Amino acid sequence: MMWHMEAMRRPVRLGLRLGLGLGLGMGSMLLAVVPWLPWALSGVMQEEEGRSGVDPRGGAEVHAEAQAAAQAQALDTAYFAGGCFWCMEPPFDAIEGVLSTTSGFMGGSVENPTYAQVTSGNTGHAEVVEVIFDRARISYGQLLQVFWVNIDPLDAGGQFCDRGDIYRSEIFYLGDEQGEVARASLLALERSGRFQESIVTRVTAATAFYPAEEYHQGYYLKNPVRYRVYRTNCGRDRRLRQLWGDLAPY
Repeated sequence: MMWHMEAMRRPVRLGLRLGLGLGLGMGSMLLAVVPWLPWALSGVMQEEEGRSGVDPRGGAEVHAEAQAAAQAQALDTAYFAGGCFWCMEPPFDAIEGVLSTTSGFMGGSVENPTYAQVTSGNTGHAEVVEVIFDRARISYGQLLQVFWVNIDPLDAGGQFCDRGDIYRSEIFYLGDEQGEVARASLLALERSGRFQESIVTRVTAATAFYPAEEYHQGYYLKNPVRYRVYRTNCGRDRRLRQLWGDLAPY
């Protein structure tokens, strides 16, 4: 994150907003692939209250515990790269059915990379958010809808003010089922006619995930003023509104 100074968290209210602005045909296209509109109107987004605590433990420890809980409770995991991972935690944290998010790295050639190594651009990793969710309460397809409206799928050089391949947009899928849903979601968006330019977001099989250092975890909660300054100066929300209109989460 080249700017890395972020913001007061605002509730992500995709509920009714995702049901708007579908006049270009995207609604019917995506509805055939994943339950976009019924889910959007069902109010799965939970309120800000109750999700504002900051876990004092390190990122690796929290990640390991979340993974153990996922296995014990038959939960599921998803990985999304959408630029600065600070900014990709809040939209998923706000969803009922998401148990945890962890910022980290994926897609590179170096084991256990540090943030400094990754941002040097020499490891091949992307900044990624790991999302552990209860598939009985929210589907992988629904998480994809949150992902799309929080990224710029047309930018091949990074995301917003953060430039370079480490900030690329990418869906890292686990298993054939996630891969099929992810590719179908991408195809539906391409066919929707919403964008004239080509969508450059990659869909790739997941590799090893490495949690980032503890100070990156829940950064928007630990440093709300810096987070808001960074997010505003980076132009993320302005660009999301240009791309998605009423579907934009902020």
